Amino acid sequence: MWGMFEDLARTTAAYRSAVDFADSRREQELDKVLDDPRSRIGGAGDAARERARAKHTDLVGQARAALDRDLAQLAAEAEVVEPALPPAFAAWSSPVWHAYRAPMEIPMAVRLGDLHLPERTGLRIPMLVRLPLERGLWIDSGKALTNHVTDSAELRRLATDTAVAHAARLLAVYPAGEFQVHVIDPAGAATGALAPLVSAGVLAGPPASGAAGVSAVLAKLTQRVDLVQMAVRGGAADALPPDLDTAEQLLIVNDFPHGFDDRAVTQLRYLADEGPAVGVHLMMVADREDAAEYGPLLDPLWRALLRLTPVPDDHLADPWVGHTWTYDPPVFPPGSRILGQILDRVAAARRNGGR
Repeated sequence: MWGMFEDLARTTAAYRSAVDFADSRREQELDKVLDDPRSRIGGAGDAARERARAKHTDLVGQARAALDRDLAQLAAEAEVVEPALPPAFAAWSSPVWHAYRAPMEIPMAVRLGDLHLPERTGLRIPMLVRLPLERGLWIDSGKALTNHVTDSAELRRLATDTAVAHAARLLAVYPAGEFQVHVIDPAGAATGALAPLVSAGVLAGPPASGAAGVSAVLAKLTQRVDLVQMAVRGGAADALPPDLDTAEQLLIVNDFPHGFDDRAVTQLRYLADEGPAVGVHLMMVADREDAAEYGPLLDPLWRALLRLTPVPDDHLADPWVGHTWTYDPPVFPPGSRILGQILDRVAAARRNGGR
């Protein structure tokens, strides 16, 4: 998948470079026509301009033909690869989910959506990130995305649905019991979206609400980070308390900064910075403008998180040529019940010791 991602980036870069060259050459030739008083008017000037445009059309046509050839090859590869992907990499529409069983090992990566370029929107590359997560995730519910969805309430609903889809996949691709999910929903605004996780019984506890709930969950996870850090630094991992859950931990925070005081904000920043190295991860569903009162204080927090969106948005760049890619969030097929089915199987595997 990484090779296909790189190939698509580089072949598109070659096409865009060729088009830029054709544009530049056409402009230079047209400028020469304009610079020569004898060719500005009359048949000679018209002929020169037509030759310049014809060369441009020919060059762009050659570049497009080469691009279409390469894209056809990549599309053919995708048609073979996509159906063969294991659950960690597969789309929610893949048949592989119908035969899902809890894995015995942690996969090397997980799919968080798809990426595409405007030259061929139908050719989509799975967006894979390595596991364990090296950065937290930020599901942006901001007003800047209302050009896609005009209703801000609908955008927030889509954002929480997206967070649940990501959490469900992470629960499904880890061995049974080796990934725990905590939720902070201070005002209970995500009750509907969280219902599949709650009803399946796959959360570490009920979603925390109110200031007291926020404080309790943050204190528990902060203490866990402190204990594991001390054990790792002291080379005494066997000295951890026997009741400490060694599974990877994910904290979903909805509607930040609602319900957070200054102490809670400081703890959240600490978890974002120090948590991933010791198995505590963060997923925030938030509109950055809602936290504007904190000013630059929270800039490091936003930078520490991988920004994802609940609607298609062109905000990601590749590491090779720096194209701007459109990110497509994960979606379930219309009418599909696969989310509930997978979460029920995750819960069953936990009860049955991983089987």
